[in-house]
Amino acid sequence: MQKTVRPYWPSTVPENLTYRLGKIPLHEYVKINAQDMSDKTAFQFYGNSISWKELDDQIDRLAQFFTNKNFKKGDRIALFMQNCPQYIIGHYAVQRIGCIVVPLNPMYREAELVYLIQEADIKGIIAGQEIYSRIEKIAEEVPGLQCKITTNYIDYVPAQPDLPFPQEYYIPKERPRNTYDFIEAIQETEPLKDYPAIDLWEDTALLVFTSGTTGRPKGAMLTHGNALYKTAAAVSGNQMNQGEVLLSIAPLSHIAGMLMGVNIPVYYGSETVLMTRFDPEATVLAIEKYKVTTWYSIAIMNGAILQIPGIENRDFSSMQKNLSTSFGIQVTEQLADKWRAVTKGCPMFEASYGLSETHTGDTFMPQENIKFGSCGIAVSGTEIKIIDPATRDEMPAGKEGEIIVRGPGVFKGYLNRAEETEETLLDGWVHTGDFGKLDEEGYLYYLGRIKELIKCSGYSVFPDDVEALLSKHPAISQSVAVGVPDPKRGENVKAFIVLKPDYRGKTEPQEIIDWAKENMAAYKYPREVEFIDELPTTSSGKILRRLLKEEGDRIDAKTS
Repeated sequence: MQKTVRPYWPSTVPENLTYRLGKIPLHEYVKINAQDMSDKTAFQFYGNSISWKELDDQIDRLAQFFTNKNFKKGDRIALFMQNCPQYIIGHYAVQRIGCIVVPLNPMYREAELVYLIQEADIKGIIAGQEIYSRIEKIAEEVPGLQCKITTNYIDYVPAQPDLPFPQEYYIPKERPRNTYDFIEAIQETEPLKDYPAIDLWEDTALLVFTSGTTGRPKGAMLTHGNALYKTAAAVSGNQMNQGEVLLSIAPLSHIAGMLMGVNIPVYYGSETVLMTRFDPEATVLAIEKYKVTTWYSIAIMNGAILQIPGIENRDFSSMQKNLSTSFGIQVTEQLADKWRAVTKGCPMFEASYGLSETHTGDTFMPQENIKFGSCGIAVSGTEIKIIDPATRDEMPAGKEGEIIVRGPGVFKGYLNRAEETEETLLDGWVHTGDFGKLDEEGYLYYLGRIKELIKCSGYSVFPDDVEALLSKHPAISQSVAVGVPDPKRGENVKAFIVLKPDYRGKTEPQEIIDWAKENMAAYKYPREVEFIDELPTTSSGKILRRLLKEEGDRIDAKTS
């Protein structure tokens, strides 16, 4: 394929990408920040102001702790926490010794954790105390998980927090059996002295679980260079500067929340207000108190804030830009106009198009030429094309087809999945399985998914994964999971289930839903269950998932 000449580039954004401190891993940016702005605030956490010097020191101490526990370059260590300073420290400590960060969604349940820990051969984990019991329950199934650290979020919350801290995380501090305490590990360990050499473009820094194109989650291997490039590209495209105050609420365990809340603050040395989870009133208080200039939000968060009584009288005068992602509700011109009116001038626009296999952030929205309904244009150094999925011929502007992406952010491949890697990564191009089009100026319009991924409140749900978990229920013989429209969540999971003969007439759909709720992440479990006598199949026995989805959509349309 020939390189596409850019039809449009904003006048206020440099077309050629430069790196603020050079082409070095982001954990080295932390250390330089600690030297150049040692006492300046790196992260604000409910009134706990953590300086760059303190952050770097704690990263070094945790890195040495892992070294003392015989972790070697290339070992995989999971982060299983809500948003907190411990997440930031853990992320960079793991990478500083050449190990690989594996983010795990804190909503994962035991069966999901067993699969992921085994699949990635995870040897260590830092877990929030409130969810560590899930790890305890699966200990015998994951004997390779040798080093377990637990942490209580209140260790980093002041006695008198200056923002409302979520009450459900105020739990008595304890150290479960056979674990290390995060704070003790740092306090009792000297800082790291020997730093392993890192190959920016070859050494894997991050293993992010993604659906790829089909099947259960697969680990996408991303390098230190992937992370550095996408961070620099996002900063440049969104015209961020070092004097900004950022607000980080999106989950750090998700690739987009990580880019915005873990990487960008470190890259630009910006002060970042970190919050454990979204709360409308607490978010407004944070913006007012800390004079936040830039916020990466999920559109449904903006919608919730707009519902606060008297919101038009609150102080948003510091806000300069609001990047947002269309999960739950769309980033429409109408929503953006309401946001601009309430904030007295802050623009709101679609943040980006991206996927785990490219370290997300493949596009940015030019602020001089915002097009609602689009995801913006490709960041500097990245190419996006639309092809005919059957012929792989490039499609002209305005024509729909599969979105493919090439650039320095593209992953190395899926861990131990050579065949799936070859299917997704062709001649340097990631074949996304997503449907879209480009306009005459190169703006990307995302139209849907070719692959059978289900999006629930912005979370990716893999049908095969849901089905594999459902198969553990004693009453279920076969199941198919499909996405059905939902006005609030985008999609819900609906499960079509064939019961085993002994359970027919004795099991109710609600019983399956209740069981799934206990055994799957909150965003993933089926909200609807329908029993059927048999699954529709082709003559070769392949399940016709499409027919069931169409049936689910038809029933949903009738009842809505």
